[in-house]
Amino acid sequence: MNIMKSLLPDVTIPVACIGDIVLARVDDDPDAIAMVDGATGKSHTRAEFRDAIARLAGGLIADGLKVGDAVALMAANSPEYAIAFHAIARAGGTITTINPVYGAEEVAYQLDNAKATRVIVDAQFVESATKAADGRAEVVTIGAVDGYRSMDDLYGEPAEQVPVDPMTHIVVLPYSSGTTGLPKGVMLTHHNLVSNICQLNVIIDSTDDEVCLAVLPYFHIYGMQATMNAVLARGTKVVTMPRFDMEAALSLMSEHAVTVLYAVPPMILGLAKHPLVDEYDLSSLRKVISGAAPLGAELTNEAAKRVDCAIVQAYGMTEMSPVSHCTHGIDGRPGSSGITVPNTECRLIDENGEDIALGEVGELLVRGPQVMQGYLGNEQATRETLSDDGWLRTGDLARTDADGHYYMVDRLKELIKVKGFQVPPAELEGLIISHPAVADVAVIGIPDEEAGERPKAFVVRKPDQNVTEDEIKAFVAEHVSRYKHLGEVAFMDSIPKSASGKILRRMLRDA
Repeated sequence: MNIMKSLLPDVTIPVACIGDIVLARVDDDPDAIAMVDGATGKSHTRAEFRDAIARLAGGLIADGLKVGDAVALMAANSPEYAIAFHAIARAGGTITTINPVYGAEEVAYQLDNAKATRVIVDAQFVESATKAADGRAEVVTIGAVDGYRSMDDLYGEPAEQVPVDPMTHIVVLPYSSGTTGLPKGVMLTHHNLVSNICQLNVIIDSTDDEVCLAVLPYFHIYGMQATMNAVLARGTKVVTMPRFDMEAALSLMSEHAVTVLYAVPPMILGLAKHPLVDEYDLSSLRKVISGAAPLGAELTNEAAKRVDCAIVQAYGMTEMSPVSHCTHGIDGRPGSSGITVPNTECRLIDENGEDIALGEVGELLVRGPQVMQGYLGNEQATRETLSDDGWLRTGDLARTDADGHYYMVDRLKELIKVKGFQVPPAELEGLIISHPAVADVAVIGIPDEEAGERPKAFVVRKPDQNVTEDEIKAFVAEHVSRYKHLGEVAFMDSIPKSASGKILRRMLRDA
């Protein structure tokens, strides 16, 4: 067995709760700004941030929240999001994060699966949250809404961290999509999150005067860990954005002298090509870190030259809290996702499970303290992904060079990545097949310059049915989030399948 370890020495990972790590530097400078709401300009000092977390945790406990209760958090990025997240964790709860633009059906599925008792939601999304909750859970609003309790109503006497075992207590339950079935709850402990923060904050090689623009959504593990937890843990000032808009992002980067930006490839494309970039002062920017999808060398170099700073890559997935590979400091190589983070082991295997030679392409397996505990209530999926001795099958094909840099080549699994978000073909196929005019369907990802990929559906009509491309697109749009909308629809006489009935997606891609 060829086990490859990090080039960096192991780091000490404390047995601690996530809040202990994130708030560790508060007393170094209690009056320093911890977070700024980029939309409103409202700021919280480190001391104010810690106090708000303690008081909301106390209120949740007084309101009946018990250890292990799941609370859904359905909101855009803001300091209030971070306060709610850490208050729930401090109270011994489990946070399940929900994309706020999900439709009611998608929200309802996650609430049911996670057994959430409460939904804390932005005021603007209260209608869909209420429809989804439908008596399953109480809806609590961020911001005042008539007929609802607000988060402000829950503040109480400050509470300390409720005693839990950081090694086993599931503190966050994000949902990750697979190629079959519905999204699965990824069980991450305090120790999983703490481990990845310790790993990240060594390999990122940051400075004490960092300012981070947090535009990656906090409901996604990348934004949650990289632009909320890890940066707060190292004392970085965080400026939040509720959603990405190029002009607003450029304005905030200039106004707050942002030094580090975590991004996804469509944002890098904007830095390279958007005409507004030249109108803003980005001289404070030292590093841009791209993740969630591969970034080509040509685009990397073009954007780096235009904004005059290092643009580097990282790799991860929800099941790894999320990072297993990252560029060390600014020592990047175009096209590379960096080196293995500390305390982490890797293997590259062929289709027979045998280790491959240096430079060859194989499936990446990862083992380390950041790897999930498994999928909630889904032992079969857990067994298929996680071995008894702790190896996580990423489903991604990679190669490594002689210097330990990893290059992501392709995906074994069929997930479609739209702006970094996962779109499982099976979810869209299950929806489209319910259309009364559809006899069969297959969905693949097709290249898209802006989004990376878009879903394309191949549809077999039922006899005597003349459903159109626009009708199929509209049908899908009624039921799913915008990023899952179809980019194209093609009509076929039959879907290519194997003898066992599996869709031969590669034939569709080749065609």
